[in-house]
Amino acid sequence: MPDNATGRGGVLASLPGLVFQGWMTASAALVLIFIGLPLAFTITGPKWDVFVETLADPEVLKSVWLSMSTSAMAAGIAFAFGTPLAYFLARHEFPGKKIVESLVDLPIMIPHPVVGIALLSLTSPNTVFGAFLQSLGVEIMGTTTGIVAVLVFVGMPFYVNTAKSGIEATPRRLENVSRSLGAGPAATFFRVTLPLCWRYMLVGMIMCMARAISEFGAIIIVAYHPMVAPVLMYERFTAYGLKYSQPVAVILIVVSMLFFLLLRTLSTPGAKER
Repeated sequence: MPDNATGRGGVLASLPGLVFQGWMTASAALVLIFIGLPLAFTITGPKWDVFVETLADPEVLKSVWLSMSTSAMAAGIAFAFGTPLAYFLARHEFPGKKIVESLVDLPIMIPHPVVGIALLSLTSPNTVFGAFLQSLGVEIMGTTTGIVAVLVFVGMPFYVNTAKSGIEATPRRLENVSRSLGAGPAATFFRVTLPLCWRYMLVGMIMCMARAISEFGAIIIVAYHPMVAPVLMYERFTAYGLKYSQPVAVILIVVSMLFFLLLRTLSTPGAKER
């Protein structure tokens, strides 16, 4: 009798663990199915002849190239102008820092059409800034410049936050040693900080570019034409349905997958080094 009781007690004791493992396994499987199944159906959906026709379509190639090039420009701008902000936030404490960090993150949270409306409101010819831009010959509405402005807006938080994490992970004592040996702030940054956190910055640029490629809501408000790939896909879906929009979706899925494979490849060595 005691042996049976002990056996039942052991089963009861292990039951919570079994339930937990079952919940973890089932939940992970459901999430992977939820993400993977629609993508798999999208990738396998287009007929081969339609897909080949789409790959040879100059309009599609032009839109994909426009998405890639404008996203790359947005990532470059984020690097040039976001790095000083990331360094400042990583190395300084000041009143209102949380407000500044929240402002940087705001483009992630606000609805994307609001981004388009906000940019058009700022650059309208009726505003001082809009009139100034027009005097310089800079047009935002319906131009590649407008597309890049949108992509910088939505992609900047991803770069700044990633670069900030990299700078924070760089020991400040190394910068102090550099300064004590006579190096100035600029020399210290380029000779010490940048070589130690360049991987974070590169990952931030890739994340910024990947986010920019996926943008749709703000772009259709600021610059429906020239059409980036997501806008072209939307137009083909509304005009022709799934048959001619799926191939464009497949191209975007493949491009996005390549970006995130690159992201994982670059970030994994950094994780091992830590």
